Amino acid sequence: MAGIFTNLGEIMKLIISAILVFLATQVMAAGMLKESEYKYVKQSIGKGKPYFLEVGSDTCHSCVVMGKMLYKITQKHPQFNIHFINVKKERDAAHALDIRMIPTQIIYDKNGDEVYRNIGVLSEDKLNDIFVEYGF
Repeated sequence: MAGIFTNLGEIMKLIISAILVFLATQVMAAGMLKESEYKYVKQSIGKGKPYFLEVGSDTCHSCVVMGKMLYKITQKHPQFNIHFINVKKERDAAHALDIRMIPTQIIYDKNGDEVYRNIGVLSEDKLNDIFVEYGF
């Protein structure tokens, strides 16, 4: 009988651990930039407006930091073309976009030409400067 309770205790620990991991993931993703499908993004670039593409993963700490900053910007400026590609889910997009490390930010001009690329986290001030410089 003692063996059963030991196994049940282990099972309960596993269940609680799984719940905590799930909740931590949900909290981390709160206020994050919503994912966009690469096929949609590819069709939307070059349609007369500048385009900011954030490429990363929902499990990468630096990507989450960028995603939260960009989410705040989209709340203030919903007219900005800002999109997030999750390369963990869309590996072909990483290859097509020539992504070497994440997070990577790519800006396309209104004609669809790449005009800026950065690897890593940008400061809020640098982000604001970029949006002004590239005419968002």
